Amino acid sequence: MPDEPDEPGLTPATVAVTAGRPPHDPDQPLNVPITMASTYVGGGDLEYGRYANPSWAAFEDTLGQLEGGRCLAFSTGMAAVLTVFDLVGLGAKVVIPEHAYQGSLVALADLESRGRLTSVLVDIEDTDAVVAACEDAALVWIESPTNPALEVADIETIARAAHEAGAVVVVDNTFATPLLQQPIDLGADIVVHSATKYLAGHSDVLLGALVTADDELFAVLKGRRSLAGNTPGTLETWLALRGMRTLHLRVERAQANAQTLVPLLREHPAVAEVRYPGFGGIVAIVLAKGELAADLLVRKTRLWVHATSLGGVESTFERRRRWKTESPTIPVGLVRMSVGIEDVGDLWADLVRALDGVVG
Repeated sequence: MPDEPDEPGLTPATVAVTAGRPPHDPDQPLNVPITMASTYVGGGDLEYGRYANPSWAAFEDTLGQLEGGRCLAFSTGMAAVLTVFDLVGLGAKVVIPEHAYQGSLVALADLESRGRLTSVLVDIEDTDAVVAACEDAALVWIESPTNPALEVADIETIARAAHEAGAVVVVDNTFATPLLQQPIDLGADIVVHSATKYLAGHSDVLLGALVTADDELFAVLKGRRSLAGNTPGTLETWLALRGMRTLHLRVERAQANAQTLVPLLREHPAVAEVRYPGFGGIVAIVLAKGELAADLLVRKTRLWVHATSLGGVESTFERRRRWKTESPTIPVGLVRMSVGIEDVGDLWADLVRALDGVVG
């Protein structure tokens, strides 16, 4: 009998392939089947479709093992985000990066405008300032790398300070994935994923996830999911799990492609600045000629796709300030690039033709 996927010593690449599988018994399928059911025979652990589903469980088992905790799947990344914000008491303080996913910032601003909580925006790379802001906070929200500025946080130091202040620490790990960063090991209480992005990886799923190693917190989050009905679709979780089987290959290739493109981009005269944290497949460039050049760039390529999402097998990019809710401290000419797994020579040839067209 092969080793069970949750035995110690297995690498994340192996866990991504082997976790959440049926037992290795004769005539068992290799993949957990899609269970299309809203109602179950009473008296067991499932009971009703808003509480659990075997297809969810397979996805949750796999991501939980990768992140080092227990996972809950949600209908979208924003459903997961709002479930966490719902934990914050009336009038309590939330610390969050000034550059973060706009859905998270807009949701927090909405809650603050209705008197539900207060928020403090911080430069996540200024660790001393973040630590100072942790005082009397109820929740400290970290993105690392940030979206779209690609700033990197000192998660361990911030988590320690937040815990000393009695705050819950949440890390959005969407960009890094558990293959490149495991926030629970660094002190996070909750890890957030937009599983729509790298985890599912094929631009065909809307899904979110939360992971925690705290059993009490897990029970609270699960109760909130059931009560609010923020439950995932069965097909979506099945597709996301299928996507995770190749997560290590996709992340490895996207990162290698990004690391090849970054020095080339730094040498191109159309590019004033390149932002890259040194890992992962997301790169940000600032066009020397600003907003119009960036808008022109994203419409002149053949392979690179102008789209707002990221983390798929295909390369996508967009000028982030085209969204009115994007932070005004993000340069108007910044283009966030999600490097895919295509041949990197083809990607560069396509990109350089477009860049050459915006130099003059």
